[in-house]
Amino acid sequence: MTDAAPVPPDDSHLRALIEATAEAVAAAEPLGSDHTGAESGVRAAVEREVLARAGELVALSQDLHAHPEEGFTEHRSVGALAELLRAHGHEVTVGLGGLDTALRASTPDNGGPHIAVLSEYDALPGLGHACGHNVICTAGAGGFLGSAAVAEQVGGRVSLIGTPAEEGGGGKETLARAGVFDDVDAVIMLHPFSHDIALHPFLGRRQLEMVFHGVGAHASAQPFMGRNALDAAVAAYQGVSMLRQQLPSTDRVHGVFTDGGARPNVIPERAALLFYLRSADPETLRDLAKRMTAIAHGAAEMTGCGVELTWDSQPAYLPIRFNTTLAGRWSVNQADTGRKALPPGIVPEFLTGSTDLGNLSYRMPALHPMIAVSGPTVALHTKEFAEAAGSPSGDKAVVDGALGLALTAADYLADKALRQAVHDEFEASGGALDVPKFFD
Repeated sequence: MTDAAPVPPDDSHLRALIEATAEAVAAAEPLGSDHTGAESGVRAAVEREVLARAGELVALSQDLHAHPEEGFTEHRSVGALAELLRAHGHEVTVGLGGLDTALRASTPDNGGPHIAVLSEYDALPGLGHACGHNVICTAGAGGFLGSAAVAEQVGGRVSLIGTPAEEGGGGKETLARAGVFDDVDAVIMLHPFSHDIALHPFLGRRQLEMVFHGVGAHASAQPFMGRNALDAAVAAYQGVSMLRQQLPSTDRVHGVFTDGGARPNVIPERAALLFYLRSADPETLRDLAKRMTAIAHGAAEMTGCGVELTWDSQPAYLPIRFNTTLAGRWSVNQADTGRKALPPGIVPEFLTGSTDLGNLSYRMPALHPMIAVSGPTVALHTKEFAEAAGSPSGDKAVVDGALGLALTAADYLADKALRQAVHDEFEASGGALDVPKFFD
């Protein structure tokens, strides 16, 4: 009798990692800021506005959590968000940049600087809000409402932009290419996580489909008349496995077979693989793509097959470019809620994924801090994280996060020296990148 159960992974490394991380977290000092941000009266007005809306924000978060919708189909979710904004006197546009479930609300253009708070509201198939986008959406809404209350007073403009389909759909890149962010000077949002972190890396990501084309033949009677596409795909998969030894520690490649033939007695004339490629820098991601291309062509040549490569059926994701100046203000503002927003490098940086916010961070200064909703051992994209996103700790993150975003937006608009430092850092990091052409 065969034992069908897999061997459980040994968790000793994970337990050691958790222990070391807890010690580092306890000893860490949060980021500070050299800038004062908005004056006390403005900050008080922002806080009053956010706290006055706290019950509505939590109710919306719970509503979204109970009714998850996948990317590009978030019609109920965006409708509920729009209803909240309209109830507080804001004009809302639903459907922009070619995306039916994108949203925009803005304060009047007074010629001053313009910052956008971003909301995401798509969920995962079968897992609901296991990435906590209900928290992202409603904290963003609160961040907008709080900062909108003082935008005219500080001489600036704030928008809320709802960006569909972060989970693989690349809604932000689609909106950016449609010009939705052309008049925006900086963008801010947050992401729920297992820790409070001011700066946490997210990897760039590309998708690659390899389709190998062979010649079908009877595998017993005339195998010599075939060209085995499955052999080519297996060779490519093994080539990728060997490549991993030479990759930087921040790179990731993972793939699956999506077609391997139909019957053992017929040499497959088609076989296919789908890979995700991730890397911490745009340049290393581009190099990884070149090496994957070489592997595919080598596997095709050695087996006498043809190969067809399809890149990025949805937009590629760039890694997040940090802006420590903005993150410093976030850290200071979160301290008011009792949270300690950790600097980078305290929580292991390989505990990460990818996001289309990275694409915007190479166009303009961007902020993407993490806010704790779960215990330190709970991973994103699990049913346990979905439960945390709808729990009282998720509700608290909505309000704390809304306050942090609203104060950070007000700081950016009100403090000219801060704003200059934010943009000086962005330029020193390389300035704006032509994202659509980068991988050409």
